[in-house]
Amino acid sequence: MAPACRRKTRLATPAMPPVAPWIGAGMNGPGNASNEALAGHLLDQYAGRIARSRRPYVLGLSGLQGSGKSTLALVMRQHAQQLGWPTQVLSLDDFYYSLSDREELAQQIHPLLRTRGVPGTHEIELLLSVLAALPRASARFPVTHPRFDKGRDTRYPPSRWPRITCAPKLVIVEGWALGIRPQLRSQLAEPVNELERREDADGIWRLWVNKQLRGYQPLWRKFDALIVLQAPSWDIVQRWRSEQEQELLARHAPLAMDAVAMHRFLAHFERLSRHALATLPALADTVVEYDDERHVTALSHA
Repeated sequence: MAPACRRKTRLATPAMPPVAPWIGAGMNGPGNASNEALAGHLLDQYAGRIARSRRPYVLGLSGLQGSGKSTLALVMRQHAQQLGWPTQVLSLDDFYYSLSDREELAQQIHPLLRTRGVPGTHEIELLLSVLAALPRASARFPVTHPRFDKGRDTRYPPSRWPRITCAPKLVIVEGWALGIRPQLRSQLAEPVNELERREDADGIWRLWVNKQLRGYQPLWRKFDALIVLQAPSWDIVQRWRSEQEQELLARHAPLAMDAVAMHRFLAHFERLSRHALATLPALADTVVEYDDERHVTALSHA
């Protein structure tokens, strides 16, 4: 656990200019100047440790849905490569089990496991094996990893998986709620929403999902540092994610969800998202705090 004492940069008062270029500014889009500035600051914070590391430095980037973690990870990769550090970004989403595998989980354990996202629907062992192989990646011994097609809700075939042919200096692992620990059994007793009340009344699904989190802890321990993008509340996370889906609907993207389907989809994530909002800041090495409009309001380092 990161120390409780933090060095924090807060949003300046109205009479003062912002103390950093990303504070008080929105973070949408890879070309956004504030996103660029935040990425640069985060890399500056860890530059010494990255440079001194004799193996790939693994940086966890954790953020709930709609927080902009995937975009920020790509901007950080661009900055790192400009510094001469070969960098790879691995997304937890790409390690979802295939649709057929999740159908099997739904039949054997609980129907709610048909929906991707919760712990137990990722192939964590594969992600760990990729991390273990990266220090030896070369043209002769390339390292491949899966890609997940959300439009088809399953993995791309292995022939379309990325090939890494150079050992990276920096690896950024990004995903929702990276770093979370299992809840206490007593916290699982009461359902948190209508989905749990109606479709998991006996608690089998949430108990199983919580148990699977134990298998994620070895991955969390691989992180040399953990950055958490902290949303203001679960209600705002739902709004951010729904806004993203509206953009997909406008483009007629495959499997884009309407408001009813999106509400049901997000209900699968509510329990652990609320748990992450309450517990992850104390476990993080760096916390980036956002307001309702994704403006950064504070940044702290352990």
